[in-house]
Amino acid sequence: MALLEIKGLKAYYGQIEALHGFDLELEEGEITAVLGANGAGKTTTLRAICGMVKAGGAITVEGENVVGMSTESIVAKHKIAHVPEGRGTFVRVSTEENLRLGAFTRRDREIEKDYERVYHYFPRLKERRSQQAGTLSGGEQQMLAVGRALMLRPKIMLLDEPSFGLAPIITEELFDILGQINKEEGVAMLVVEQNANLALAISKNAYLLETGNVAMMGPADQIMNDEQVRKSYLGY
Repeated sequence: MALLEIKGLKAYYGQIEALHGFDLELEEGEITAVLGANGAGKTTTLRAICGMVKAGGAITVEGENVVGMSTESIVAKHKIAHVPEGRGTFVRVSTEENLRLGAFTRRDREIEKDYERVYHYFPRLKERRSQQAGTLSGGEQQMLAVGRALMLRPKIMLLDEPSFGLAPIITEELFDILGQINKEEGVAMLVVEQNANLALAISKNAYLLETGNVAMMGPADQIMNDEQVRKSYLGY
């Protein structure tokens, strides 16, 4: 059984149907890319998994259909961490206080140790642990958003456009770290990304969305090397 299994997913903004009933699977410890143009439904897919938009069909996490559950219940019970587009940084508090907010659903006594776990991947955050988060660079704020998600000790991480607004060298560094986290921690990841090349390079499988439907799916390396797919859907 897949860790996350979606069947016939529909999603709505008011009366508008944004997703039209597609299937998707994410295996334990796997990275899967969700690609497509703006408006294809990528962000909506992540929001539906988290219970942030009205959804139909089935979204099964660890064998439980979470459609209709509150976002808080999904996060707490199934350890799904959402890294939103735009980072969602709490700009008026410190870097370390932002990290603490990522562990708000946890009741264990390992939270203090997990700061060092995050700083292992993002040493720049340790240097800026007392700095007001709003004064960090864009790249540092994106690293903080991923670090905050790690504080949940997630089983699944949903990443929405992690490269948005970042310089190419910072983007490459971030994706290298995401691959490292996946290998060392076994965190499954669903990565929504415009930079198809980078997303496919760290992913096992990929889905191409087009106007709320899956246009194509398959192994990431196969999609990356298919010239017709690249020209028609990925723009490079």
